[in-house]
Amino acid sequence: MRNERFDQFKRFLHGALVVSALMSPQMVSGRAVPNQAQTREGARTAEAVRVDRAPKLDGTLDDPLWQSAKTITDFRQREPHEGGLPTERTEVRILFMRHAVYFGIHCYDAEPLRIIATELRRDVSQELDDYFEVLIDSNHDRRDAYVFQINPLGTQSDGVIVEEQSGSEEVDFDSGWDGVWTSEARITNDGWTATIEIPFTTLNFTKSKDVVWGLNFKRFIRRKNEEDIWAAYRRTFGMKKVSEAGELRGITDIGSGRLFIAKPYGLAQYDKRTGQNRAFPLTGGLDVKYGIRSNMILNVTGNTDFSATDVDQQQFNLTPFPIFIPEKRQFFLENAGVFDFSLGQQDKLFFSRQIGIDSVTGNQVPVNGGAKLTGAIGRLQFGVMEVDTRSSGPNPYGNYAVVRLKESLWGGSYVGVMGIDKRSGNMLDSFNQTGGVDTRLVFFKDWLVDAHVAGTQSPGEPSGNSDVGASLSYRSNWAEGRFERRKIGPNFNPEVGFIELTDANQTNGDLTFKARPAISGVREMQFEGFILHAPDTQGTVQTQEWQGTYRAEFNNGAYTDDDIADVFTQRITTPLHIYKNVFIPNGLYHFARHQLTYGSGKERRFTYSFFERFGGYYGGTLNEFRVRANYRPTAKFSISASETWDRFRLPLTNGNFSVLLASLQGNYSFTRFLTFTSLVQLDTSNTQAVSANVRLRYNYRPDSDLYIIYNVGTQFASIAPANPPQVRETRFAVKWTYSFAP
Repeated sequence: MRNERFDQFKRFLHGALVVSALMSPQMVSGRAVPNQAQTREGARTAEAVRVDRAPKLDGTLDDPLWQSAKTITDFRQREPHEGGLPTERTEVRILFMRHAVYFGIHCYDAEPLRIIATELRRDVSQELDDYFEVLIDSNHDRRDAYVFQINPLGTQSDGVIVEEQSGSEEVDFDSGWDGVWTSEARITNDGWTATIEIPFTTLNFTKSKDVVWGLNFKRFIRRKNEEDIWAAYRRTFGMKKVSEAGELRGITDIGSGRLFIAKPYGLAQYDKRTGQNRAFPLTGGLDVKYGIRSNMILNVTGNTDFSATDVDQQQFNLTPFPIFIPEKRQFFLENAGVFDFSLGQQDKLFFSRQIGIDSVTGNQVPVNGGAKLTGAIGRLQFGVMEVDTRSSGPNPYGNYAVVRLKESLWGGSYVGVMGIDKRSGNMLDSFNQTGGVDTRLVFFKDWLVDAHVAGTQSPGEPSGNSDVGASLSYRSNWAEGRFERRKIGPNFNPEVGFIELTDANQTNGDLTFKARPAISGVREMQFEGFILHAPDTQGTVQTQEWQGTYRAEFNNGAYTDDDIADVFTQRITTPLHIYKNVFIPNGLYHFARHQLTYGSGKERRFTYSFFERFGGYYGGTLNEFRVRANYRPTAKFSISASETWDRFRLPLTNGNFSVLLASLQGNYSFTRFLTFTSLVQLDTSNTQAVSANVRLRYNYRPDSDLYIIYNVGTQFASIAPANPPQVRETRFAVKWTYSFAP
């Protein structure tokens, strides 16, 4: 079986390389495209200065070595005034030695007592704080980059940008990548200062002569909701636009920065699941990260453990479709952008949560191990991954192989192929194969064409197993628009992907107008119209929706998001299990609803938001109310609470009921390196309604941790429709990891 699949993948790769060659820039445009490593005319340029010893990394710039560096000061506003001068001065200095690069940052502030710094936990969102980001495109391919973020307490967050995508419109980078680097920061009487050391090994950077990096900086001032950027400060660009970054020169004659990290772990735990005997496993495993070359990284994992992964927030599914829950597990998150193959909306040809997690119950499926090779050869970006899981309960063993190739074209454009092969111990579903070709073409920087063709194959080889779609998008400061056509066959079945519905011939359009009126306190207003028409492939009406929305963003970060009207037509073809013994019968339903949302300004220690949606729901009515609050009295302690109340009135037996979801999370940071978090959740749709997770993390050295974890409930939520029953788990675990360079 393995040899047969290997031969299939060899044929697939050969065909993919042929397609990539045919779609190269020379073939597409009829002319050669300049080497992307060449200097971009007009790019901002910085210069690093060599020093004989490392500067003091105490968060201050008192060390005289910093004065030998050239000062970078020419920042521009991206928000609120595109291209305007910043309201506060920022200075950056860059030094380097043989094995590391150093950044000295001075964020001047006329009102230092109003600097906001409340987060001490690593890799937690810093959107409620002041912060500073450093972007490094070490391969200078103008597509991918590392991002290092620090707040005035020295707290670190980091991630990557792949193909100028971050995984979310709200953040600058995909936080799945963790690097080894050091940082300190201090609030001073004229602002705040920070020092950063980034080893060349963290960047997997091996070139030693004539070094040119892509480089960018961003400063965010929370109380002003102001974003200052060194390069790419157009509102439609930002830090994600790696191709518009500046350049760093001057680094030369350095030692090898080849990445090689081994990270073993040991785990002792008590585990009791519903219907199973108690277990007291004592186990261990190993993760290895190796830089084969500067733009090629191999990740290997053995007896993989995800017990330290954050717990999912409980959700109640109100739709007949599966729900999308983002991946949180470290092995799958790292360089995940390479494997992205979007089918439209949240649909993906590859969705890593389908590996190692039962999609219905949320139960973990043990992972024997896996390997992942990602990188680039010239303009060809690639990712290859194989993961093996063993049988557990109702889940048979599985083996998953994924190949992704993307040929870079011009200005963020690409053409790519993907192949996925799943083998299973389930005799009725022994294999599932998925393949596709996709492209993104960028014209005049503001116009995008996305298109894909995909297909699946499973036992029985049914027809109608394809997905074909294309869209045209436009984005500017005053308008955004998207028009999409997509046809999904009734038997399209990417078992290692995510797709909301099949058997659909859908058309949708979305148009948003944006204005920045001269109204005190208001930054931007938006008016959006959306329409979806999705009959099945035989022309029978299945899903229709049209929506009108008004949004406003205020200068202090507050916002409102209101659906003036949201009108649905939905056909139910299988009785929809909503709650306990309540099923919505088959039929064609028409209903409308309305939405009001408000979020408070983010510059205060107490923030809140509420959401209210009301109107029709499958022949009855549904009122959804959600409130969230967050309080940060000190940098060490924060507490957040949320509550969702769904009140149903349906013309069914037992159709009048309510579901309550609530959570309370507390965080206490003894230091940046010792943190305690607790999360208690309530879900009245379950028989055992209360779940809890408690975690103590001690980061005793860079990239090395000791965890003590107690969990009652489920760690991972189900993504299946119809709210299936969850399997309850009681687990106490002590996990130790140690990261070192052999």
